[in-house]
Amino acid sequence: MKKLENVGVLVARILMPVLFIVAGWGKITGYAGTQQYMEAMGVPGFMLPLVILLEFGGGLAILFGFLTRTTALITAVFTLLTAFLFHGNFAEGANSIMFMKNFSIAGGFLLLALFGPGAYSIDRVLNKNW
Repeated sequence: MKKLENVGVLVARILMPVLFIVAGWGKITGYAGTQQYMEAMGVPGFMLPLVILLEFGGGLAILFGFLTRTTALITAVFTLLTAFLFHGNFAEGANSIMFMKNFSIAGGFLLLALFGPGAYSIDRVLNKNW
């Protein structure tokens, strides 16, 4: 049963960060436009490199199971913040669904932060529990 659990955690770790890796790459390739959008939403544009680091770099870290617990916790908080900052206006289009989507994603990252990356991860190879 433990092997099945570890495979399940691996599959979850592969699926969870896809959105973040793709979004981070999009911010890299569309830097100026993303910076303008952030500023229009009241978020300082100078924070974009941190967002890219978290989305793209953090997404890769989760994917490979490196610094998993810490990265998952930070990503959960980030995802909740973006729900409020970018999807809080429910009168506008699909924002209520995007808001709830962010809450669901944050819940998954919190579980990963609590229970760790599973056996098939860099953290386990390094024998670290961060």
